[in-house]
Amino acid sequence: MNVKMNSTEKEISYTSTNSYSTLNSLTHKTKTVWFVCHGMGYLSRYFINYFKELNPEENYIISPQAQSKYYIAPKFKHVGGSWLTKENTIKETENVMQYFDAVLKAEQLPKDINFIVLGYSQGVSVAMRYVVKRQLNCNQLVLMSGGIPNELVSKDFDFLKGKTKVLLIYGTQDEYMNEKRMVYEKQRIHELFGIKVDIIPFEGKHEVNTAIINNLCSSKKHK
Repeated sequence: MNVKMNSTEKEISYTSTNSYSTLNSLTHKTKTVWFVCHGMGYLSRYFINYFKELNPEENYIISPQAQSKYYIAPKFKHVGGSWLTKENTIKETENVMQYFDAVLKAEQLPKDINFIVLGYSQGVSVAMRYVVKRQLNCNQLVLMSGGIPNELVSKDFDFLKGKTKVLLIYGTQDEYMNEKRMVYEKQRIHELFGIKVDIIPFEGKHEVNTAIINNLCSSKKHK
C-alpha cells in the first residue's frame, strides 16, 4: 500500500537576538551619524573599519549586522553575513526592518543630527528598503556598488526629494556591476530621484572606496 506523504511549510514568530557595531562615541560634539549596511560576506565589526579615518569627535558610525551567517568558501574558515536571498524575501525583509528599528531605538539619536544612510553592495537593497518602508529622513543616501531593488518606484521617495542628497558610487572595473549593469542602475536612479543625483565613478573594482567616504560630508557635486 502506497501512502502519499504531504509536506507542509508552517510559520512561527519568536524573539531573536542579534549584534551590531558602533565606532566612536555619540556626544554633544557629534555632527554626523552614519547608518552603514555592509555587503555580503562581511561582519559589521570589520566593515565598520572602513570609517575609522573620519573625525572621531564629529562622526558616530552604526553598522548593523546581517542576521544570516555562513562560512565563506573556499576554505570555510571565515564567517560572513548575508541580508536577503530570493527565498521568502518579503518576510525576511520585514525581519530585517524590525531589527533596524530595534537598533535605532536603542541608539536614541538626536533629531537634529546630520544623518547619512549608506549601503554597500548587498547592503544597498536593505538600506533603500528601510528608508522607504519607514519613511526614514536622512540628509544623504549613499548607494555604493549595489543594485536598486526592482519594486521601488519614484513616489516611494517623494518624502525625501528636495532635502536629501543622493549619491550613486561605483568602481569602473567592478566585476559585478559591469558597464551594461551600470547603464541600467543609472537609469533606475534617475527614474527614482530625477536628475539631482551625484553619480561618482572611481577607478577600482568591487570595493569600498574609503577616499570617497572620507569626503562625503563636504564633497562637491559630481556628474
